[in-house]
Amino acid sequence: MMVMVATKQDIEREAQRLEGKGLALAGYTEEILLRLAQKTWRINLLKEEKNAVIPAHVYQRAEIIHGIADFTGDSYRLSKLCAEAKAGTIVFCGVRFMAETSKILSPDKAVILPALEAGCSLAESITGEDARRLRSKYPGLPAICYINTTADVKAECDVVVTSANARKILERLYEKHPRLIFLPDELMGLNLARDLGKRVGEEMIIWKGKCVVHEDFETSWVERYRKEYPGVKILAHTECSPGLVELVDFAGGTGDMMRYVASTSAPAYMLVTECGLGDLARTQFPDKRFVPMCRLCPYMKAIDLDRVEKALTNPRPDQFIEVPAAIGERAKKALEAMFALA
Repeated sequence: MMVMVATKQDIEREAQRLEGKGLALAGYTEEILLRLAQKTWRINLLKEEKNAVIPAHVYQRAEIIHGIADFTGDSYRLSKLCAEAKAGTIVFCGVRFMAETSKILSPDKAVILPALEAGCSLAESITGEDARRLRSKYPGLPAICYINTTADVKAECDVVVTSANARKILERLYEKHPRLIFLPDELMGLNLARDLGKRVGEEMIIWKGKCVVHEDFETSWVERYRKEYPGVKILAHTECSPGLVELVDFAGGTGDMMRYVASTSAPAYMLVTECGLGDLARTQFPDKRFVPMCRLCPYMKAIDLDRVEKALTNPRPDQFIEVPAAIGERAKKALEAMFALA
């Protein structure tokens, strides 16, 4: 058992480490950093003691990303890195479907979700039974599901896609199939149909699920912000409405958006997505200016340092993510099909 009592110097060094990661740029004061440092110091020791790894989605709180995470990224990248890690326990700082995907790829590892309420409005818009009924209504059509789905939905589909590779994979599938099913994100489906020149309802059957963060961004403010911030580059997630996506300078997934910022130069950037990505961008690109236009995800923000520490020290049985073997095997085939096509 490691000694878990920090000295004043330990905490001051940890606070300096957090400041060096750019948290001050995200609005964290010295007082806040010292308070957070007490928690991140303990959690990092606990990780070593428990042989645990902590992946953090880019929408997580900045103190989780920079204070305790072993790696950061989108949902599939995190699950892949967890599978490659030697740790026996994964404390997933994301939402439930992400933890499930990690369990699918690492069935022999313990996967713990620190906050049970960390769900997802998009993933919860469809069940495995819904997917089965949809496929029976359109027999013979390939079913493609966005990675933001539960394990039982993935198990009912032929291919899983991410926001980064969805267009490429659908293009390949359309080479052999005149019609297909895309679920569960209606807005992403509409964006894909427009990009690929496909008729919704005829060539692409779309489920009507939406993300609570992205579904209601207004298009009316785009022109106003362009006038207020001349030269601003506006980036939107492809889970946003087609009307908005048509007006912005770039649309893609979170990784795509960060690469765009890294490879371009502009007086200012606006990231139309969950607020966590803006916090991450400010720490990674301190010399660039970011105009706020975002929404908080209540599910992502359900996870905090206190819950992570409790999950490491004394996890409850209901915090362990389990995926039945039969479902996991079928869902894994859909994930593997993504690699084959992408």
